Amino acid sequence: MKAKLLFTHALTPLYPGTGQGSGVIDLPIAREIATNIPYLPGSSLKGVLRDECKDTALCKTLFGPETKNISDSNSHAGVLQFTDQRLLLLPVRSLAGTFAWATSPFILQRFSRSLAHIGVEDAPTVPQPDKGDAFTAHNSGLPLNIGSQPQVILEDLDFTAVTDQQLVTDWAEWLGARLFPADNKGEGWRKTLSEKLCVLHDDRFDFLLETGTEVIARNVLDENKTSQNLWYEEALPAESILEGLVIAQAIGKADNPDNALAELVKLTGGLIQLGGHATIGRGFCRLIPA
Repeated sequence: MKAKLLFTHALTPLYPGTGQGSGVIDLPIAREIATNIPYLPGSSLKGVLRDECKDTALCKTLFGPETKNISDSNSHAGVLQFTDQRLLLLPVRSLAGTFAWATSPFILQRFSRSLAHIGVEDAPTVPQPDKGDAFTAHNSGLPLNIGSQPQVILEDLDFTAVTDQQLVTDWAEWLGARLFPADNKGEGWRKTLSEKLCVLHDDRFDFLLETGTEVIARNVLDENKTSQNLWYEEALPAESILEGLVIAQAIGKADNPDNALAELVKLTGGLIQLGGHATIGRGFCRLIPA
């Protein structure tokens, strides 16, 4: 069995929907029941990558037979297995620096655990901020000095800025090296990540998970421009970054997990649309195998 880390970087708002909601938001995003953390189902990712694969035989090997074509003679799984893509970095409005890429100890701990399961041992140690603190990297552009106290203000929450945090710097460098290419354009984004990465206490981050998503009002008008159907739908904001694993496991004797992962990398190049509402520009993403 082989495994590869896979990131999803949303370039436009991402709608991993769950269907009709029962609350104020008519079309909410998918969230884990216990943690309330947004995620993109692995089945959505698998389906889109299957469509990207144009070689019928290879597609069947990687993803298994099409549901409509399954019979007793070919009822087998594909070599590739996809976990859900879980939120790693949430872009949040900031009073200084436009926005922050926010995360929390629990998010990073769970991510580190996944990395350890696939043999990645060089992930940095997880920072542990207090409830009122926001940990930022050295030379961060986020903190805004209000009076004599450095502060970070995200949405409606204010935090004491604890700057020069080496662990946050380590995470920014570790993630930046994997999320952004090693060229002039990528170098600029790595610097941006270092400036904007912000680690918050789990309780404060949980509040931002509820208030920091994008809620869009949509409407249907008749010929007289009268509202016929007003509804609200939720989306993960552009610049959200999610993470998950792709596991390759030989099903038949001729299957090669290494080759399967190499073929996956070929399928992830370019812009890919994930989630719903593609016709209004939702869900255009970069997939980054690492």
